[in-house]
Amino acid sequence: MNRGKSDQQKRLVLIDGHSVLFRAFHAYPPLTTRKGELINAVYGFTNILLSVIRELSPSHLVVCFDRDKPTFRHVEYKGYKAHRPEMPADLASQQERVWEIVSILNIPIFSLEGYEADDVIATLVKQAAHGKGQRVKGRGKKNDIEVVIVTGDRDALQLVEGKRVVVYTPGRGKQAATLWDVDVVMERYGLTPQQLTDFKALAGDSSDEIPGVKGIGPKTATTLIQTYGDLGRVYHHLKEIKTKFGEAVFQKLADGKESAHLSMKLATIATDAPIVLDLGKCVVSDYDKEKAVEKFRALEFTTLIPRLPDDSFEQMVQEEMF
Repeated sequence: MNRGKSDQQKRLVLIDGHSVLFRAFHAYPPLTTRKGELINAVYGFTNILLSVIRELSPSHLVVCFDRDKPTFRHVEYKGYKAHRPEMPADLASQQERVWEIVSILNIPIFSLEGYEADDVIATLVKQAAHGKGQRVKGRGKKNDIEVVIVTGDRDALQLVEGKRVVVYTPGRGKQAATLWDVDVVMERYGLTPQQLTDFKALAGDSSDEIPGVKGIGPKTATTLIQTYGDLGRVYHHLKEIKTKFGEAVFQKLADGKESAHLSMKLATIATDAPIVLDLGKCVVSDYDKEKAVEKFRALEFTTLIPRLPDDSFEQMVQEEMF
């Protein structure tokens, strides 16, 4: 498999497998094999994975998945995602196939009980980009690696740092892929990536059932964070807010202080998951292409076979020719 980047220009691509799998499932009609096996999510996931390898040319690659069991957020707040429907049976039945595809391409899979995939990703980002927390194996010089997070979940935007840590949202239908750096986040939301959690602490997030402060909507939340910088400063300037924004906003903030701080905890992606990044084990390496082709044919992924990355033999032939 082609590594793309040189050793001096490392690029670590971290894929939120759970998010990409859901995105693929809803993007494709219920495709089945001749034997009747449902494979729309597997096909869509594989299509995105091959596109990511081709377009982003990672030197290092990891796929992270959620676990079925509750996370620390469910312990912290019983209402967290409490009314979110369970994974559809038609999707759940395809998960094992997706793991098979990732494994057959020799891509490492990370998954931790008690943590969501984006918590695992955030921890790996922290270790790769900053060398903080637990020791990073094979990292080399400080700041010598780019990090790209592949996900359809915009919660990950809080992890963006300049152009060194960016988020890549795969395209869907006629919608092109988006590469989120700090400038793109600022243009879209009027806030820095780090301020997005402060925003959710006030406005909440209905998709994750994060309560926020009752009565504080997105516009007011954005203005407050733009004015004062973060949640802590908002509450430090409550008296001033009473004068500038009125009694109603002041009272909502005062009454909702506990909910705001809880929401901040729920919205903040963990960066301290018990996992160590070993870059040596994440290098985009060779794989058994014949075995991959055999699997693709069994799943009737005929159109995807030509897009499989070159194996070591094909790379050697190309190098000798040129």
